Order: sequence, then structure tokens, then C-alpha cells
Amino acid sequence: MKTPRVIATGVVAALALGAAACGRGEDAGAKTADGKPVTIGLAVANLQADFFNQIKQSVEAEAKKKGIKVIVSDARGDAATQVNQIQDFISRQVSAIIYIPAGATAAGVPVKAANRAHIPVVTVDRNPPDVPGESFIATDSVAAAKTLGEWVSKQKGGKGQLAILQGQIGTTPQVDRQKGFGQALAESPGIKVVSQQSADWAQDKAYSVAQDMLQAHPGIDIMWGQADAMALGAAQAAKGAGGKKRLIVGFDGDFAGIKAVRKGTIDATMVQQTQKMGRMAVDTALDILDKKKVPAMQLQPAYLLTKDDTAKADQYLKSHP
Repeated sequence: MKTPRVIATGVVAALALGAAACGRGEDAGAKTADGKPVTIGLAVANLQADFFNQIKQSVEAEAKKKGIKVIVSDARGDAATQVNQIQDFISRQVSAIIYIPAGATAAGVPVKAANRAHIPVVTVDRNPPDVPGESFIATDSVAAAKTLGEWVSKQKGGKGQLAILQGQIGTTPQVDRQKGFGQALAESPGIKVVSQQSADWAQDKAYSVAQDMLQAHPGIDIMWGQADAMALGAAQAAKGAGGKKRLIVGFDGDFAGIKAVRKGTIDATMVQQTQKMGRMAVDTALDILDKKKVPAMQLQPAYLLTKDDTAKADQYLKSHP
């Protein structure tokens, strides 16, 4: 059972609907059915990552338009910290929670706690497989990674030695990106994965991991970072290693990644619609509070951006999708 609702009929129902519509305005502020102001708890995995910052900014902007208060927590990549932060949201009796899990381990614990408190949870980017949110908003990473893998294969004529810098193992984006890229590789047996290792989404760790990969496998001519930060770390390591030109691609399309593609530091990325996902998360939370049926999954396409797409890169830097 969620937030109590007042059931009205006839003229009273019409008045209630009118009041609810007014409640969504910026001046009046959104209200729950029992007249309380809507407050959303936004639990972010790590605000040091531009990708998550963009979602945060979008959530806050959309909430401001609708007169909604947002309380933000930053887990700084630590799942245990995030469990405590969401418990604080529950203690503060927020109306709904937008949740970006900090990791795969124990990701379902906060959702279970919120469910017990009858607080709806909308998950973004990552979804606990054991206890999913009421609606999951993310990029269709399987399809997007397959598109990226097909582009890589075309650039390399279906042949090459590939190194993969993986994200945090077991998280939704890592699993889905691995799957999608793998589907493309299955159609290009001439591209061999000679090394793959997690760099936990971090540029500095990716740099170190990529150095080791290149030392162990000097024939590597393709490097894929499952996030732009890791692609940048790989590019730095490849530059230091010298030798042959290597095709380096990322995923996310955050501002640093787009700028790197624009400069040719990395060759391509997949641009996720972070601004759209933030807006969708707010609207979905409000729909749940209004007892509207919402899709269990809301997957969005990502856009391939290559070093030849300078005009598109400029557009994304000016107004991110």
C-alpha cells in the first residue's frame, strides 16, 4: 500500500483533478493526494562522474519546474554508504526515491527498505535484478553496444586484437554493454579479445590497467572502455606506449567523452540521453504517486558519435540530449 488517496466522484472528482493539475504548477508546487508537498530523494552512485551529475542536474531542473523539493545524496561509489543514505530518506518520509545504485552488491537492499516503508522507487541506469524498481529508466545498452561494436568491426575490416576495459562487474550497464558488444563480435570472428579486465569506471585505474594490457599484448590495436572515462585512460596509456595507431572507443557521451571524440583523442562513443532520463525519472515518480500505471522498463536509444561528426559533437556540447 502506497500513499493514501482520496477517492472522489462526480463534481468532487472534477474539482480534485483540477486541483491536482494546479498542484503540478511551479507556483503551487506538486502535492500528494493527501495534500502533502512532494519530496523526492535522489540517491546518486557517484557525483564525481559527469554522467551522474548530468542526471542530477536534469532531475533538479525538472523538479523545480513542478515545484518539487529534491534531497540529493552522493554515495561516492560505496554501496554501504548508499544503504544508509536511503534509510535516511525513509526516515525523512520522502514521497518517492530516484535510485542510481552505487554497485551490484546489495543493490536490492535499499529497494526492499523503501518497499517496506511504502515509498516508490524509480531506478535509473542500474537496476537490482533481485528487487527492481517500480520502473527502470536507462539506455538500451545492449543495442547501443552492438551498434558500437559493428562500427568498430567496419573500421577494422573485421580483424584486430581487442582489449576491453570493463566497468564495475555485475552492474546493469557493464553486463548489458558486454552483451551487446559481444553480439557484434560474434559476427566478426576476425576480431579477437586478447585481454579484458575491470577498471571500475575510473580513468586513473583504466590507465594503469591499459598499460599492463599493452605490455602483455603489444599487438592490441583496438581498445574499448565501457565508459568514456576508461577510454580516456586507455588513450593515455596507448599514447605512452607509442607504436601503432590504435582504435579507441568509449561509451556514455559525457562532456569529457564528447570533447575527446571532437579532438580525436578517442575515435567514437555512444551518447546517452542523460537529460531526458532525468526528466523521465521525475515524471515517472509523479505518475506512480498518482497511481498511474508505468512501464517496468523504459529503455532509451543512444547515439553513435565518431571523430568525423564534428557538427554533431558541437550540438551535443551546446545542448546535451
